[in-house]
Amino acid sequence: QVQLVESGGGLVQPGGSLRLSCVASGYIFRLYTMGWYRQAPGKQRELVATITSDGNTSYVDSVKGQFAISRDNAKNMVYLQMNNLKPEDTAVYYCNADRTWYSPNLNFWGQGTQVTVSS
Repeated sequence: QVQLVESGGGLVQPGGSLRLSCVASGYIFRLYTMGWYRQAPGKQRELVATITSDGNTSYVDSVKGQFAISRDNAKNMVYLQMNNLKPEDTAVYYCNADRTWYSPNLNFWGQGTQVTVSS
């Protein structure tokens, strides 16, 4: 079965950095657009960044120049490098695999990893 497992979250001071990782299994990783979403307390889940199967990236405006998404198809891994973190970046971060353009049920989520930015 499909599994997405995130890691790398934690507590960091403002201005610090974290690198989130997501390892995928159970499907053909390289065919999917991979994304990172986040959900802060009391807010809706929002898209942070995506990377297509051929490496094209996109970001929500609030993290442009601050976060970087990358993938390693040989390792079935997707990463989110987060720099200059701010308290408003505090959220649970979720890994997502999407191929709904091919079939509507091809969308999968990880369990999430908590990122807390606080002094």
